Amino acid sequence: MHCGEPGDEAIHQDGPDPFSSISERVFTGSAMPLIDIHTHLESFARRGELPVVLQRAREAGLEAMITIGTDTGDWPLYRDLAREHAGFVHYAVGLHPCGVDEDWEKSFSQIEGYWQAAPAFSPASPTAVRIPAPPLPAALGEVGLDRFHLPKDDAARAVQIFQWQRDAFAAGLALAKQRNCPVVVHSRGAFRECVEMIDASGINWARVVFHCFTEGPDEIAELMRRGGFGSFTGVITYKNADAVRAAAKAQGLERLMIETDAPYLTPMPHRGKPNEPAYMRHTAEYCARLFGVSLDELAAITTANAKRFFGLGETPDTLNTPKH
Repeated sequence: MHCGEPGDEAIHQDGPDPFSSISERVFTGSAMPLIDIHTHLESFARRGELPVVLQRAREAGLEAMITIGTDTGDWPLYRDLAREHAGFVHYAVGLHPCGVDEDWEKSFSQIEGYWQAAPAFSPASPTAVRIPAPPLPAALGEVGLDRFHLPKDDAARAVQIFQWQRDAFAAGLALAKQRNCPVVVHSRGAFRECVEMIDASGINWARVVFHCFTEGPDEIAELMRRGGFGSFTGVITYKNADAVRAAAKAQGLERLMIETDAPYLTPMPHRGKPNEPAYMRHTAEYCARLFGVSLDELAAITTANAKRFFGLGETPDTLNTPKH
């Protein structure tokens, strides 16, 4: 379940675009590869398009991506994809707030099992076939709060759903604290509530990223003051996304991470088409111009930040080690 992110209905394209020269060319690799820290591969897999989508991502210079879970329907698929494309596809598990309902606890109870690695081999006999342990999630997410998609015509129902969202978010934060793992936060129309709940959880803010950050400089300052991060989508390429660009600049290049949130929020010049991981190269090129650096420098910094934040490349016995 994914109810979308702030896009065309929230940020319009009026006025001149100071970065209108962004190329429409097809990219064919880079000296410094990129990491898409937030994408959704389920729709591509369902339509049989995933092989070509992943190939285009490689050709566009992506070194890795994290496909983000939203409910029980996509978690097993994403774990299988991470196993099949080890090192290139990583995954996260979480309950998207738009999918939270009265039965959220039943779904949530399945999440911790994804951190329980299976035995590396069967001891049944000396000739037992080695069975690779399933890959562990790179993060818990996406989780959070979403006021935008609450019912507009039933106030009581909206209050009830938002309370379920709060309960599910609190449970997710508690699990993330226990697992000592990164948390991918979805916040729409509920920034203050999300910050307050994370504060109350006692979680390490350095392990928190607000994905698809579309707030402004004041809000990014609140995250930075606590040690948290915002990551940026193709929205940053939209003409009237001045506040988003200001937030990215306020956070600074040294803390920047970027994402597609595919198949949503397609960057310029492909806005209006379905997004895909390969298009992150356009967002990276735009951000390089915004920060006044080369694409290779932008890629080097954002890739290093993503690896450090999510622990990509760490061994299973050091990744997301639970606290006792």
